[in-house]
Amino acid sequence: MAKTIKQLADELKVSKQTIQYHYQRLPAKNQQKNSQGTNLISTTAERIIRSKVAKPLLANKQQIGSKEPTKTSKENNDLIITLRREVEDLKSQRDKQLATKDRQIDHLTKLIDQQQQLQLATVAENQQLKTHVQKLSGLLTASKLGQGRKYTDEFGNKQNKIHKNIFNKNWWHFW
Repeated sequence: MAKTIKQLADELKVSKQTIQYHYQRLPAKNQQKNSQGTNLISTTAERIIRSKVAKPLLANKQQIGSKEPTKTSKENNDLIITLRREVEDLKSQRDKQLATKDRQIDHLTKLIDQQQQLQLATVAENQQLKTHVQKLSGLLTASKLGQGRKYTDEFGNKQNKIHKNIFNKNWWHFW
């Protein structure tokens, strides 16, 4: 039957804070509440708390010199079984967390690899564009040099070659 923290504290002759302290450190599956929200201590949780609270009490009583009987082997076996189950639960939780972390690391590694590939492609494309711009720049320079060549007109005068048609814009040419 489940007990309250106060009932167990009175039974073990310790403070409620001591029981509350050990209760809060139990696995979540061993913590229960009733409909009013009061913490209830199951028999499994009670065994665990008793073992933790009893150790300091036994040490104090042994120092005083009292000779109380120790736990029976059945109680010890039950406690060992309970503790082994808790250890197994904790190991499985740890393994699940590690598997989750491994998946996250794999995902992030893939993202980094993709980012690096994109960056390499961008650098290659930039290099191609740069080469293309240099070629176009060379063509423009060659074209400008070709425009500036001098030639001799029909009257024997040296002139710069110009691609545009130049009209004489004197006023008598408009008639």
